[in-house]
Amino acid sequence: MQRILVALALISSIMVSGCAKQRVYGHIFDVPPGTSYRLAAGDRLRVLVFGQDSLSNTYSVDTAGNISMPLIGAVRAHGSSPAALSRTIAARLSNGFVREPRVSVEVDAYRPFYVLGEVTTAGQFPYVNDLTVQKAIAIAGGFAPRATRSNVNLTRIIDGQPVTAAVRLDQLVQPGDTIMVRERFF
Repeated sequence: MQRILVALALISSIMVSGCAKQRVYGHIFDVPPGTSYRLAAGDRLRVLVFGQDSLSNTYSVDTAGNISMPLIGAVRAHGSSPAALSRTIAARLSNGFVREPRVSVEVDAYRPFYVLGEVTTAGQFPYVNDLTVQKAIAIAGGFAPRATRSNVNLTRIIDGQPVTAAVRLDQLVQPGDTIMVRERFF
């Protein structure tokens, strides 16, 4: 009898804790002002080498984090800003290939973001600027009927490690983020 009471108390406490509002820790995802965008696999870049039409093209960052250019081969892009990558490419081209190269790198298409869980259409979607969690859920067709609107988790790769936290709907989303909308119990 005592075991049954303990089991019922344990089940009750689990159910009640599931109904409690989850604490929001989204502040760990706040990006300081002036921080430049960091490239990663899935980004598509427009590289312009002025006066060198054969080198100017659109390049994709591969899964290893590199772009492959004529003459200089693989160039590490992962973790670099577009400005830093343009300096790296210019330095590599100046080593006997192009005299005084001027290089510009722009992001042509950002890597996608993902929305999973209780939304109308889960999947991957193309990133757009100034995207919030609420807008991302709207792009995914909105909340499903059984979705909890107060329990949205965001996962982002920070320093090579996935970090997940509960966030508000006005949290800004970055390319590559994964949003998970949970199912409500009642």
